[in-house]
Amino acid sequence: MALTNNDIFKKLRVALKLRDDDIVKILELVDFRITKSELGAFFRNEDHPKYKNCGDQILRNFLNGLVIHLRGPMPKKENKPKSTPVTSKRKDRK
Repeated sequence: MALTNNDIFKKLRVALKLRDDDIVKILELVDFRITKSELGAFFRNEDHPKYKNCGDQILRNFLNGLVIHLRGPMPKKENKPKSTPVTSKRKDRK
């Protein structure tokens, strides 16, 4: 039996001890908006009438947000001018 996105999402939530509020904030880090009630549908049993399948996009955005949440945002790369070789101004000593 293969794990579904819902199973992976549930396991991550339990392993990291995340509440629904935490997950909503993590998704906001990657500009993905979701309500707690929409989120709750992913964690229901498959036979529940309000169960919803967790798509790849939602899980991907959660994982990307989780990286930012745990590591912090990536530092911005500075545009450094191309360096020119340094020439020695020293004269040969005799």
